[in-house]
Amino acid sequence: MTIPNIITLMRFVLVPAVVFALLTDNVGWAFAGFLLAGISDGVDGFIARQFNQRTELGAYLDPIADKLLLVSVFLVLGYTGHLPLWLVIAAVSRDALIVGGVLLATIMGNPVEMKPLFVSKANTLAQIMVAAMILAELSLEYSFGPFHDGLIYLCGLLTVASGAAYLVHWIKHMSGYVDIAP
Repeated sequence: MTIPNIITLMRFVLVPAVVFALLTDNVGWAFAGFLLAGISDGVDGFIARQFNQRTELGAYLDPIADKLLLVSVFLVLGYTGHLPLWLVIAAVSRDALIVGGVLLATIMGNPVEMKPLFVSKANTLAQIMVAAMILAELSLEYSFGPFHDGLIYLCGLLTVASGAAYLVHWIKHMSGYVDIAP
């Protein structure tokens, strides 16, 4: 077990801690846990790259830990009324669509190679920014004003665009379409 994998596993432990803190109205602790998870994500990646500690296990665990934290925080923020339900539903549905498509393709003997698309990376960044912004607003009792709404709508747009891009990619893959563009 490498140091980056141990750090990633500790991020899994942070998920219930952050959720519990949110549900018990300890938003300062939730925000601190969310920030700690973000910092540890960068640290484990840095260590893995710099010290040649990349592993296949880490390649699977790292994005799962990130997604588990984001989905959990989105669900709780939606449940508590701090995040619009339409955005929570869009984000969770997009993730379910992707996981379902990968599972179905694998079951059908035509596994999809998962490569993050640019729009998906932008979507993940927007989701992280939305979660961090709302946790900061709640814990610091500060409002980001118009930036708040703009970021929410941008996140929603990127969520839909990312889901659509993965769906198109999956349909092409499953139908045997080969893109010969350079």
